[in-house]
Amino acid sequence: MEENMKFATVEDTVEYRLFLIPDKPGDPEEHREILQKCIERIMTQFAPMLVPYIWQNQPFNLKYKPGKGDVPAHIFGMTKFGDNIEDEWFIVYIVKQITKEFPELVARIEDNDGEFLLIEAADFLPKWLDPDNSANRVFFHQGELCIIPAPKKSGTVSWLPTTPPTISQALSIISTHPEKILASESVRAAVNRRIRGYPEKIKASLHQAHCFLPAGIAAVLKQCPRLVAAGVQAFYLRDPIDLRACRIFKTFLPETRIMTSVTFTKCLYAQLVQQRFVPDRRSGYKLPPPCHPQYRAHELGMKLAHGFEILCSKCSPHFSDSKSLVTTSPLWAGFLESLKKNDYFKGLMEGSVQYQERLEMAKNYFQLSVNRPESSHAMSPGEEILTLLQTIPFDIEELKKEEAYLPPEDDERWLDLSPDQLDQLLQEAAGKKEPEPISKGQEENYDLTQVSESMKAFISKVSTHKGAELPREPSEAPITFDADSFLNYFDKILGSKSHESDSDDLDEEDSECLDSDDDVDLETQEAGEEASVKGTLDDLKSYMAQMDRELAHTSIAKSFTTQKQMEPLSQTTNDNPEEEDSGTGGSVMTPVDVDLNLVSNILESYSSQAGLAGPASNLLQSMGVQLPDNADHRPTSKPTKD
Repeated sequence: MEENMKFATVEDTVEYRLFLIPDKPGDPEEHREILQKCIERIMTQFAPMLVPYIWQNQPFNLKYKPGKGDVPAHIFGMTKFGDNIEDEWFIVYIVKQITKEFPELVARIEDNDGEFLLIEAADFLPKWLDPDNSANRVFFHQGELCIIPAPKKSGTVSWLPTTPPTISQALSIISTHPEKILASESVRAAVNRRIRGYPEKIKASLHQAHCFLPAGIAAVLKQCPRLVAAGVQAFYLRDPIDLRACRIFKTFLPETRIMTSVTFTKCLYAQLVQQRFVPDRRSGYKLPPPCHPQYRAHELGMKLAHGFEILCSKCSPHFSDSKSLVTTSPLWAGFLESLKKNDYFKGLMEGSVQYQERLEMAKNYFQLSVNRPESSHAMSPGEEILTLLQTIPFDIEELKKEEAYLPPEDDERWLDLSPDQLDQLLQEAAGKKEPEPISKGQEENYDLTQVSESMKAFISKVSTHKGAELPREPSEAPITFDADSFLNYFDKILGSKSHESDSDDLDEEDSECLDSDDDVDLETQEAGEEASVKGTLDDLKSYMAQMDRELAHTSIAKSFTTQKQMEPLSQTTNDNPEEEDSGTGGSVMTPVDVDLNLVSNILESYSSQAGLAGPASNLLQSMGVQLPDNADHRPTSKPTKD
């Protein structure tokens, strides 16, 4: 019936906390009132950006959180952003702006990965900072990213704790030494690049498309555009049980369909388009042939209708409709006045159709994010849809008349990016600048010894359990390794010495015999050990010589490029009669040119990538080596010596 059904997704979550500084302990109720007023001011001031925004899963929200342990009372928010990573970075922008507009607030933000702001700026962090000591060090203060440093030596800086600070300690440090905790310019630039372009960037993340939808869904989305996310998610995460409700539609009948314009985020649009789905024959939803000019609109509408029907099918038929979206809170008047001051209505005439649509969006946002009591149960998307269907009047004939005035669809060529466009998009998402093109003169003078030298520098490094360390600066101190200390450390852990027996069957008598043997001649023992090592080396050389003789009869040697110079046969004559009879015909095995083979193989691998990402380009770029594009499109082959 269908393909590519998705049953589950990882719901990534971002948490954000706003603390008041300086933190003055006093009446908890008074503290609560101050924070509650901050919440109202924040949500009102940023409403023009937050109201029209279409969230993937959950909206930006704030609530009062009482103090617990070392964590004082603060403003807390949590958003599940799911597959749309842009929601998380939009929240970073909002939090950063909040601390800029409200200097008495300090913000801390993290997600499932922990300190994701540090991950974004990983290439520019000081070496002392790692996941083990980064807790409670990263904050936004007055619109800038701050990192509380650690003292180089214990007690050198009186106001810095030697261990990761508590929240209370961190707030005290930020309050008293704000100029000394500012993150470096490169770290701040890395984070700022990721949120650059907001709030204008919001519009660029949207996609407008025509959909052939039931009139009820068109009316609901006109009143509350953000519900398109819930509809797409319900279809995208459907399972066979959900599809039972779509065998015969009860809420959104196919015969009521009209052509309308729907605004998606690019993430939601891609999720809806990329899945192949064939509706049940009993549902009444039929698609025109793929060659039909409006096939895409019919397909999108059919999928979205399935998502909305699934949402409504999960509601109890007797759910209480007393949760009206019409607000009666005393906060509403101030909220509405703030919207007007911030030009939320864009000069629309009060009472006009467009004005009423924006007003209803503001009411929904106010009910969902500002005026929701902590004890209240949040209304599900299906309940919101059914409530809107009961409260908003709509005329199918009037909606059909609007089909002639629909805005044009957005170009969807962004779904089919070329490799160059995709690479540029990934570099922008990673906050990296596009590499400067290499001129023709530079290509001609390109020195390939840089490749071999960089590879040698990389191999000469000593890796740790944290991974290999790429070469950075030539002035970097060499890595040292104390083998004796390393072995002693493991001896302490294992609780035994290397010369002890692995057997547990020794009785006390045998043990006493072994312990009481004081007549061992240490000099003889050392001499025996030296002889043993020498014998091992001789055996190893013998094995290697035997392997060389056997490989001489194969074609393996031809796959490597050897050095040009040939040593005279007289100087390389082997005194071993076995080697003379080995059948090599007296040929001399010349040494392999390691550098030339290394560069040849890397260039061949790089060429076979055809401009795409691959192991050769990834390794070279990580070492700072940028190869020019391959201008020779002839079939690649391993270079040979003349």
